[in-house]
Amino acid sequence: MRPLWHGMRILVTIVRFRLDTILLELAQDHWVRWFLLSWYLPKPKRSSALRLREAIEHLGPVFIKFGQILSTRRDLFPTDYVNELAKLQDQVPPFPTPVAIERIEKSLTQRIDALFKNFNFEPIASASLAQVHGATLHDGSEVVVKVIRPDVADRIKRDLALIFQVARFLQAISQDAKRLHLIDVVNDYETTIFNELDLTKEAHNTSRLRYNFAESELLYAPRVYSDFTTNDVLVLERIHGVPISATTELAEHGTDMKKLAVRGVETFFTQVFDHNFFHADMHPGNIFINVDDPTNPSYIAVDCAIMGQLTIEDQTYLARNILAFFNQDFKEIAQLHAESGWIGADADPQAFEEVIRELCEPLFLQPLSQISFGHFLLNLFVTARQFNMEVQPQLVLLQKTLLNIEGLGRELDPDLDLWSTAKPFMERWMKQRFGVEATLKAFSENAPKLLGELPRLPHLLLTANDRLETAERQLRMQARHIEMLQVNAQPPTRTKWCKTVVSLCVIGGALLLSAGWFDWLPPIRMDAYVIAGIASWIVGWLLWHRR
Repeated sequence: MRPLWHGMRILVTIVRFRLDTILLELAQDHWVRWFLLSWYLPKPKRSSALRLREAIEHLGPVFIKFGQILSTRRDLFPTDYVNELAKLQDQVPPFPTPVAIERIEKSLTQRIDALFKNFNFEPIASASLAQVHGATLHDGSEVVVKVIRPDVADRIKRDLALIFQVARFLQAISQDAKRLHLIDVVNDYETTIFNELDLTKEAHNTSRLRYNFAESELLYAPRVYSDFTTNDVLVLERIHGVPISATTELAEHGTDMKKLAVRGVETFFTQVFDHNFFHADMHPGNIFINVDDPTNPSYIAVDCAIMGQLTIEDQTYLARNILAFFNQDFKEIAQLHAESGWIGADADPQAFEEVIRELCEPLFLQPLSQISFGHFLLNLFVTARQFNMEVQPQLVLLQKTLLNIEGLGRELDPDLDLWSTAKPFMERWMKQRFGVEATLKAFSENAPKLLGELPRLPHLLLTANDRLETAERQLRMQARHIEMLQVNAQPPTRTKWCKTVVSLCVIGGALLLSAGWFDWLPPIRMDAYVIAGIASWIVGWLLWHRR
C-alpha cells in the first residue's frame, strides 16, 4: 500500500471511530471547530476513551506502541483514557495458535513436541509485535516462548512510510518541526522498532541486564535459553511475579509500596549512570514485582528489546542539569543549555535564565513530592520555543523512560519524592567522575602521554594564535558556502502553495470518502461524496508530483 493511500486509511479510521470528538474538546479557535465533523454528525454512543483505544488497535503496532507510552501518564491524562489505553499493554487480540506453532517449528527446525515437553495453546500475553506462550522443556524447566506476529514487518514499514512523509512535510513548512528534528526522531524510532523484531538482540539485551544486576537486590532479569532462540522465537525462564499495575494484589501481599517506589527511581538511575545501559520500554506490561519478601520487594524486568545508552557528554550534561535544578541554580541551567548548543546562538542567555527562573520558582513553592517532572518538561518545551530550543533525538528514549518511571512511581506511592531520592545518587556519581580522586586517577593514567607532550608545549603555545585565526577564516568560508546552498535549495513559493493544497485535498478526500460509513446518508448524496472524494485524491496526487 502506497503511503498516500495508507494516509487515507488513517484519516478514514479517525472518522470511523469518531476521534473528531476529542479534537472538538481541544479546539479553541471557532473556525477550527467549524470544520470538525462533530458539528454535523450524530453524537457517538460509546466513550471517547474506548473509541481511541479501538482506533489505535485498528491502526496497528506503531500506534499501539504510542498508546502504551500514554497509558503510564496518569498525572497528565484523564483516568478513563489511561485505563483504556492500559489494555494495550498485554490485551492486544492474539493471532491463532496454529500459526504461532508453525512459525516456531519453522524457525527452530523441529516439531513442537520435540522442542517442549508441554506447550500451552492459550497465549499468556499478546502484544503489538509478538505473543507469548507458556511451555515446559524436557528437563522440567518452566519457560515462556515469545514468537513474532506474522507479516508485522510489512505493516510497520507502511506505517513508517506515512510517518516519514508527514515528518518531511512538517519540517518543510514549520520551524517548530525543524526544532524538533522530526525526521531524526522517526529515524531513531525506525531503528528501535525493527530491533524489536530481531529476538536475538532482545536475548543479548536480557543477558546483559541480568549480568549487570547479578549482585543487586533491585532488579532481576530472566535467564535466556540461547539454544532455543532465533530472530523470530525467544525462549526465556518463566518468572512468577505480580504485575506492577496490580496495586490491589500488591497491597494484599503487604508490599512496602514506598520502598518499591523509591527502588524504582534507584533502579533507573543505576541503569542510566552506573551501567549506561537502561531498559527504555518500562511500561506496566513489562514490569513485575517479586513479593516473596513483601517488606523487601524487588523488580523483575521482561521485554528487553529497547535499551538505551548515552555518551559521557550526555550523562554529564544530564547530571549537572538535574543537580542545578535541585539547587535552584537557574543560571547554571541556562549556561548548560548555551554550552551544549541547545538554544540558538543568537539567544540571550540572561533572558533564557529568567524564563527558566519563572518556570521553576513556582514549582518550589510546593512540596517536592508534588512536583511532576513530566509537567516541568512540557512547560520547559513551551516556554523555550522563543529561544529556538531544540529537542535532542539521542535523549528521546531517556526522556520517555524517565516519564514512565515517574508515572509508575506515583502510581505506587502518590507522595513519592523523586527529587530527594535522586539527588544523593547524582551527587555521588558526579563526585566519582569529577571529584579530586577521579581527577588524580585520570592524571595518573595519562601521565606518560602528558610527559611525552611536554617538549612540544612551547611550540604549541607560540603557534596557537595563528591556528585559531586560520580556523576562524575556514569557519567563515564554510558558513558563507552553507548560506549559498540554503538559498539555492529554497523551494519556490508556488511549490509551497501546491503542498498546502495537497494537504487540503488529502483531508477533504478522506473525509468525503469516509461518508460511506454512515448509512443514513441518501444514496445519491453518498455517490456524490464518493466521486468528490476520488476527484480530490486525483487532484492532490497530481499537485504533489508537479514540479
